[in-house]
Amino acid sequence: MRRFSADYLEETRRGMWDRSREALAPLSLDDRELILDVGCGTGELSAVLSEETDGTVIGVDRDRKLLEETTVPAVRADATALPFEPRTADLVVCQALLINLPDPSRAVAEFVRCSTDLVAAIEPDNSAVTVESTVSLERELATQARSHYIQGVQTDVTLGTVPELLRSHGQPGREVTDVHTQRYDHVKTIEPPYDQHAIEAAKRKATGSQIAQQRETLLAGGMSPDEYDAFRASWREMGRLIIDAMQNGTYRRQETIPFYVTVGKIT
Repeated sequence: MRRFSADYLEETRRGMWDRSREALAPLSLDDRELILDVGCGTGELSAVLSEETDGTVIGVDRDRKLLEETTVPAVRADATALPFEPRTADLVVCQALLINLPDPSRAVAEFVRCSTDLVAAIEPDNSAVTVESTVSLERELATQARSHYIQGVQTDVTLGTVPELLRSHGQPGREVTDVHTQRYDHVKTIEPPYDQHAIEAAKRKATGSQIAQQRETLLAGGMSPDEYDAFRASWREMGRLIIDAMQNGTYRRQETIPFYVTVGKIT
């Protein structure tokens, strides 16, 4: 299983459900009594679920440090071996978890085992991410980095919609039916006035530290060491152009990440 820092999760999931929560409607949160948020990380989804239900939300993650950041009761455990009795919760859900597992089917089997009613997976398709920027170089480099990253990472980060994965894990006498999927676009916008998160992101690009963390993955995805060095130099130049544009108040960026909310009912 891939692991992430609290800073990374906060950066990538911040504001995920600020624009709309309509895509969460199939989870019937008003009716929930106990929800397990598996692979909760620092608890961004857990907090949203808590706001939308009068029931209890329990976060589950294997990383003790991430759980220290959650605002809901939490249990340290692996997604593929949940420490709960069968039929414990009436909703078992995850967000951006299955894309980081080498065998997501093992986690889905645990979701089905532990739920009395609904199972849900909120997963992105990283192959369909788009970036628009007033710094023309940014779109080109982001597309190039994403292509090599997808090829180099060891899990399926393009998973997106997973209806068949849910259906295939019904158990004798407990089928997963009425499976449906709704798309939700996580739109991240940077524009004046720039907040501290945007400024720090620009600095990381200008130093190349952000792309350096992905070096081994990019190499595994087909970049040669020389190509990586040239790419990182271009990435740093892009960062400097972004900082200049920020100082002039002309920098704008919009990234759209398509997520798919797939929900199934246990009957």
